[in-house]
Amino acid sequence: MGDLTGLRALITGGTKGIGAAIARHLGDAGALVVVSARNPGGDQGAGHFIAADVSTPDGPERLAREAAEHLGGIDILVDNAASQTRVPGGALAMTDADWLADLNGSLLSAVRLDRAVLPGMIAAGGGVIVHIGSGAARLPQPAALAYGTAKAALATYSKGLANEVGRHNVRVNLVSPGIIETAGLTTRLHQLSAEGDTDLDTARRRFLENFDVPLHRVGTVDDVASLVRFLVSPAASYITGTNHVIDGGLFPTV
Repeated sequence: MGDLTGLRALITGGTKGIGAAIARHLGDAGALVVVSARNPGGDQGAGHFIAADVSTPDGPERLAREAAEHLGGIDILVDNAASQTRVPGGALAMTDADWLADLNGSLLSAVRLDRAVLPGMIAAGGGVIVHIGSGAARLPQPAALAYGTAKAALATYSKGLANEVGRHNVRVNLVSPGIIETAGLTTRLHQLSAEGDTDLDTARRRFLENFDVPLHRVGTVDDVASLVRFLVSPAASYITGTNHVIDGGLFPTV
């Protein structure tokens, strides 16, 4: 898979779900890991924890500074933090505040953190950035249109940034998960179970029937983390500026 011994990694949204799995996989490969989230909680065992709100204008810069001080530098950055505002009424019911919350949490959080971390990577002669996108960029849901829009913008930003910093031996890639078994999905399934007066297994089956996943299952956080672990490793040294879709074949086109 790739040895990461001695490499220094910062992972936002790293205490639960996909972020925690990424932290665990990178740590298992030998990386020194810092994880961040707004509040303590979740799984902090995979790395040193720093509290930070990367959706704020100054949060990313402070996080980058503290993480670099703790690690002695940052070789790997995984921008996993995100904000998803659900508005059942759809686009016409979304306020400016709804849009700004997701743009700040799912796009500008990465832009600002990259801007804070990149000078150190360039000075050190290279580094790797992975942005965690979403299938919602291509299949936006009406109640979460702001989130899907922010993730679509993240894809364009990722490609542009990769083109710009490649000459400094910094690689930038995007990972776009489909339906992944996280606490958020479990919560949603419980909601559907209650709304439909069914058991959880029935709610899950009905949920999957709304999507045509060729592998006929949802993905796991370890599926995503394994991909990220590869992308940040020397084994992926010639891969940059690409969108790696991990969705069980959900998208109907390549």
